[in-house]
Amino acid sequence: MACDKGFSCTYMLLEPKDVGFFDLIHILFSNNLGRRRFVDSSEETEDDFERRWLIFLSIVVQKLLQFVAKPMATIGWGIEMCLNLISSNQSLVGLILNFLRGKVVIPDKDSRTFLSFIGNLDKRVELEKSIKHGDGRYNAALSMMASKISYENAFYIRTTVDQHWKMEFLGSYDFWNDYQGKATTQAFMLRDRSDDHDTIVVAFRGTEPFDADAWCSDFDISWYQLEGFGRIHGGFMKSLGLQKNVGWPEPEEVKQDDSRPALAYYAIRDMLKKLLLENDKARFIITGHSLGGALAILFPAVLTFHKGRDSDLLLERLEGVYTFGQPRVGDKDFGQYMEKKMIEHKIKYFRFVYGNDMVPRLPYDDKALMFKHFGTCLYYNRKYEVQVVLEEPNKNYFSPKSAIPMMINAFGELIRSFTIPDRLGPNYKEGLLFKIFRLMGLVMPGASAHCPQDYVNSTRLGSSHVFLPPKHYL
Repeated sequence: MACDKGFSCTYMLLEPKDVGFFDLIHILFSNNLGRRRFVDSSEETEDDFERRWLIFLSIVVQKLLQFVAKPMATIGWGIEMCLNLISSNQSLVGLILNFLRGKVVIPDKDSRTFLSFIGNLDKRVELEKSIKHGDGRYNAALSMMASKISYENAFYIRTTVDQHWKMEFLGSYDFWNDYQGKATTQAFMLRDRSDDHDTIVVAFRGTEPFDADAWCSDFDISWYQLEGFGRIHGGFMKSLGLQKNVGWPEPEEVKQDDSRPALAYYAIRDMLKKLLLENDKARFIITGHSLGGALAILFPAVLTFHKGRDSDLLLERLEGVYTFGQPRVGDKDFGQYMEKKMIEHKIKYFRFVYGNDMVPRLPYDDKALMFKHFGTCLYYNRKYEVQVVLEEPNKNYFSPKSAIPMMINAFGELIRSFTIPDRLGPNYKEGLLFKIFRLMGLVMPGASAHCPQDYVNSTRLGSSHVFLPPKHYL
C-alpha cells in the first residue's frame, strides 16, 4: 500500500481490496500481522484477539459494502425517485390521477425541489424566526440546519440559502478521497453577513444511507498515531484529504491535479483564507452531522499540525465547531491534545447528542479500540431538556442492560411524534416516513434518534444557557 507514513509514529491500515478468504480466517487464529496483505501495521503482531476480531469485522463489512455498492445506489435512487414522484404530484392520490390523465410530473434529481432520503425525513427549510443573532442558540440552530441541507443537491442548497435564509451561498463542493479513488466527500459554504457580524459557515455532509463509500469510511478502523497528538481514525482522515503518497504535507507543497477534484482540507482552508482576508471582523464556524461532524472536528486538528501564518489566521478566526451525532475520532491522548488547543485558540466546541443516538457511541470506547470523545457534550433527552456532561449515558451502544430502557424510550418517541404538533405547532409535525422510522426504533433503538429531526428540535427547544462561555474563554 503506497503511503508515506512518515508523519505518524505508529499506524494500522486496512485495505479490503487485497484480502482473501484464507487471510481473513488466519487473522482470527494468528497474531502475525506482518504476513497479512490487507493489514499494513507498524507492529508485526497483534496478541489481543478482540482487536483481531474487530479487524476481521471491519474488513468483512467493507468487502460486503464494496460488493453491494451498485445495488445500494440503485435502490437508493429508486426510493428517492418514488418519494419525490409523490411529492411532485402533491400526493399518492395526485400521482395516480396524473397518471390516468397522462400528466405525471417527473422529478429532476438536480432541481431545487428534489429532496434526498434524509431530506424527506424532515422537510423543514426555514430557520426558526424566534432565534436571532445574539441568541446563544443562534449558531447552533444555523449549524444544524446547514448540516441538514448539506445532504441535498447544489441547486436545492443555493435556493434555501439565498431565498429562504437570505444569506450568501458560497458554493457546494465534491472533494477527492485519495484512498477510494473518487470524489466521496461533500461540503458547502455560506456567509451570514450583516452590519454587526460576518460569519462563514462550512458544513460537511454526513453519511448518506445508500452511499457504500461513505459507510466504508465509517467502518474503516484504520488509525494513525502522531507523536504528541495521539491516535486518529484513519477512515475519517482519508475523507478529509489525507494523501496516499505524502500524508499531510504543508499546504504550500500541495499541487492540485486538475484532472480530479481537490482534497477537502486543502481546498476549504484556501477558500477560507481568501474570505477572511476580505474582512478583519469575519469569523467562521464548522459543522456537520454524523460523518460530517467527524470531519468538522478533524479540520481544526489538521490545522494545528501545520505551522505558519495561514494556519494561525484560521485558528484565530475559528469561532466554533458544532457537531451533531458525531462518532468518536481519536483516542484519549488525541482528546487531551485537542482540548488544550481549543483552549489555547479560544475555539468553542459543542458536541450534540440526542437521546439514544447510536452513532456518537461508536467506535467503542474500550480497551480494544480505545476511541474516546472530548469537549463539551450537550446531551438532550426525549423532552429536549439539555445537560452538559462529560460523556453521554450508555457510552457504548450495544449494552444488554440498556436494551429495555432504550426500547421504552423509543416507544415514548413514537407516541410523541403524534402529539408534538398539538403542543408546539405545525413546524414540529413528523411525516409518515419518519413515523415508520420511529417504529423501526422499537427494534433498533438509536437508529431513528440519529436522524436530523431531533437535532433540529434540540437546537430550537433546548435551553440557551449551555452556550454561555466557560471561564477560560472569558
